[in-house]
Amino acid sequence: MTPRHPISTLWPGVVAVLLVFGCAEAPAGGPGEYDSLEELAASVLAQIDGEVTLSGLREPVEVIRDERGVPHIYAGNTDDLFFAQGFVMAQDRLWQMDLWRHWREGRLAEIYGPAAVEYDERARLLMFRGPFDETEWTSYHPEAVRIFTAYANGVNAFIEQNADNLPVEFQLTGIRPDPWTAETVVLRWAQIALPSVRGNAIQEIQLAMDVARLGVEEANRRAAPDPWDDLVVPEGLDLSLFTDELLDAARAGDADPFDGDRLPDLEVIEPYSALVSEVQTARLSAPWNPMDAGSNNWVVSGSRTESGVPILANDPHRRVEMPALRYFVHLNAPEWHLFGGGEPPFVGVHSGNNETMAWGFTYAGTDMVDLFVEELHPDDPGQTRWRDGWVPIEVITEEIWVKGEDTPRTVELKFSRNGPIFYEDLENRRAFAVRSVNQEPGTAPYFGNFALAQATSCTDFFDRAMSWRVPTHSLVCGDADGNIALQVSGLTPDRDGWNGRLPVPGDGRYEWTGFRSDLPREMNPERGYVATANNNVHPDDYEGRPVFYHSSIGAETSRIVRLRQLLDEAENTTVEEHGRIQHDSYSLQAERDLPLFQGWTSDDPEVERARELIQGWDAVLSAETTAGAIYVRWTAAVDEAALDSASPEDERRSIVESGLREAIDRLTGEWGGDWSEWRYGRIHTSEFSHMLASEFDLPPIERPGGFGTLNATGANFRRIVDLSDIDNSIWINSPGQSGQLGSPFYANARETLASGEYMPVLFSREAVESRAVHSLTLQPGG
Repeated sequence: MTPRHPISTLWPGVVAVLLVFGCAEAPAGGPGEYDSLEELAASVLAQIDGEVTLSGLREPVEVIRDERGVPHIYAGNTDDLFFAQGFVMAQDRLWQMDLWRHWREGRLAEIYGPAAVEYDERARLLMFRGPFDETEWTSYHPEAVRIFTAYANGVNAFIEQNADNLPVEFQLTGIRPDPWTAETVVLRWAQIALPSVRGNAIQEIQLAMDVARLGVEEANRRAAPDPWDDLVVPEGLDLSLFTDELLDAARAGDADPFDGDRLPDLEVIEPYSALVSEVQTARLSAPWNPMDAGSNNWVVSGSRTESGVPILANDPHRRVEMPALRYFVHLNAPEWHLFGGGEPPFVGVHSGNNETMAWGFTYAGTDMVDLFVEELHPDDPGQTRWRDGWVPIEVITEEIWVKGEDTPRTVELKFSRNGPIFYEDLENRRAFAVRSVNQEPGTAPYFGNFALAQATSCTDFFDRAMSWRVPTHSLVCGDADGNIALQVSGLTPDRDGWNGRLPVPGDGRYEWTGFRSDLPREMNPERGYVATANNNVHPDDYEGRPVFYHSSIGAETSRIVRLRQLLDEAENTTVEEHGRIQHDSYSLQAERDLPLFQGWTSDDPEVERARELIQGWDAVLSAETTAGAIYVRWTAAVDEAALDSASPEDERRSIVESGLREAIDRLTGEWGGDWSEWRYGRIHTSEFSHMLASEFDLPPIERPGGFGTLNATGANFRRIVDLSDIDNSIWINSPGQSGQLGSPFYANARETLASGEYMPVLFSREAVESRAVHSLTLQPGG
């Protein structure tokens, strides 16, 4: 078993620092000189023109920002390129990056207090603890240490240069960011239920409980695995051990701490408290909503484009937030020429293109986590059974600093041979441990992008895509030579004797024998396109063991069905036409339901008016549609019996009519009796809540789409890449590039979330210079 190291040896100085709040220095103007947050924010805006001298650079670096705030970084070498990227990202998103870091390092309690301790314990328990050796670093790129160190140095350069002039959130809270290292950059997701992973440990517990309650056959029928699997209870598994207490323990500290009201609001220090009327808990990531989360991607071959060269489109969906989760950047240096975007910590380009090849992703759902039931020694709970003997549990003691407390809390973290132990049932002499790919080398999220970044075509895409270990994705590729491809990615365990759907005994009968290389793939299919939307992407002729099990019950499949409809008809397409596909708001669910409103009339004049509107509606969920608003409210009110074709027709009509009456009453209560005010966009509204203060919020925006359409609620980051001419490509990222209040790029893309207006990708130097609005030169020195 690989030794695990305390956090203090991984990030020296981190746990030895006791943060003292309320001691922050005010910016140069003095605390009494600011009458508003806007004035304070303006005083600490990052410099984006002129020159800045920075220690750590080898040569000058040019940073050109275009009219939408995308930084185009021109460097003479790899070190300077990623140093500059780190500096620029800290300029625009340091607060977002710092909160991400506290979460992933298990240090939220330092700034949020006791309510965050359980999240810190979970993060510490499940984090990757090394070794940070050649196996780890070269999993990402042969020069990963160099790249990540340069990036961290760039972040640190901004922090050091602006120690007394940090972004406004740091001024308001007194929080001070710690220096970054290469190890900071590769922090992992640390959750039992990995984001987007189907078949995670929590679902294993739930399925085991269902089997105990319903029996194998009924529990499996209700689970409805896709592909189908005849569920088999692993030999030696005691189903009576799976209880609500165990389920609660698995969930504790595992949820997104920034989703909802799980954490208290941060305190605003003096002298700034009078400037802030309301603070709010930061939000860093999105919940998984099957109707409006997920992602879309596709790539069409030259046989379906006007240019005769592939076009690739990608819109990975997450919650709309302020600032945006993702960020676009253009990187230029010898051996590097990339345009695209990513999420914290923002290193490289997660979803992007180079000069001849582009890639995009959607979540695939391979099973990356397993639950092991450990038998404890009858006399010594510090040992677990392993084959014919007993092995010791490894224990690590760590300290968690908690805001408002004078001394740190001490926690014991326990690890079996199989992995971290999150629950002990001493009465039954059992412990429950999880093994996750997150504890394996090379699993920092999205960093498979470095293998793809320097590809010249899709011909070696399959090999390069296998470096994309986390998250589990359906990666698509298109290149200027005309190739298109799909590769399911993700470090997927090769299980000996079971498929991962249920927990297994941890005594050695069930082990990972390695990782699978036979993940589904496709190259240049005859249909002329590859498309995914979080659907089951096992090809019809796939002969291997399934790599994941989706569920056909409650699954949202309308996006992939609609996408295939549109692509099947696509001929001579342009990027503009693919933009229309990304914003397609046609509802297949409404199409299915429209016959329910035909062939009858109601004696209630308002119900009849509503019925006629829906009957004549085109099933497109535009922001302005009244029929769409009534229909969506009707779906929330109507009894499911209305959809049962076996029920008598008059009974179904009565149920439909009753649902319409409820929808009308609800809309009247919400917006009054003027039906022109009943816009669907008022139902489908996206808010822009800032990560700290409500004064920084942007006005909400009414939107088309959502409700299972291709134009999903979470689609605010979009790319369409024309491989015949990269400068002809387009993108959207709402509400803006910068997270700094007062920046011209803080909210200048807000309207695009509703309008669907794309920005041009400025890839060639000529195109960049034609739309340049700011230029900053980073000079070596200092």
